[in-house]
Amino acid sequence: MLAASLAACGPSRTTFSGTDVTGATFGRGFDLEDHNGVRRTLADFRGKVVVLFFGYTHCPDVCPTTMAALAQAMKDLGEEGRRVQVLFVTVDPQRDTREILARYVPAFDPTFLALRGDAQQTERVTKEFKILVQQNAGSSPGSYSVDHSAGTYLFDPEGRLRVYVSYGQAPEVFVHDIRALLQASPSASAG
Repeated sequence: MLAASLAACGPSRTTFSGTDVTGATFGRGFDLEDHNGVRRTLADFRGKVVVLFFGYTHCPDVCPTTMAALAQAMKDLGEEGRRVQVLFVTVDPQRDTREILARYVPAFDPTFLALRGDAQQTERVTKEFKILVQQNAGSSPGSYSVDHSAGTYLFDPEGRLRVYVSYGQAPEVFVHDIRALLQASPSASAG
């Protein structure tokens, strides 16, 4: 009986469709500029579920597929989507200028923000989030491709990394896990 009482006082166990990475010692944050020229950190989005995806605008398949799935998830969330911030971090700052990102990312959903840094900032943030990035030469100097890790990270409204969603998941996976994070948040009842 005592064990049942103590269990009721402990944190509730949330079941995610993605991989639960609660307590991870990586992915603690970022300091990058958004496509509007505003410096952003994870703390700027406190109170929202943050969805963080690394990609680049010249990506032929993985990035637009993931961004389209996230856009559909936001539609499916309806009003709950107001408590979610999707962030696209470019792994190709050489080509992905602020202007290009400002056209590309909000085309999926006007609330989405693109983040970028210079080469050193990009290297720091990809290392922090364990994102592998490999530039592959193309047939001409500006025609290279970039291989990169393609999963998506979800942070709870308190700014803690909680879920990793692997590439190729349906919008329903994002909706399920975002709702779970919103409902588990102490601020969920606050509005």
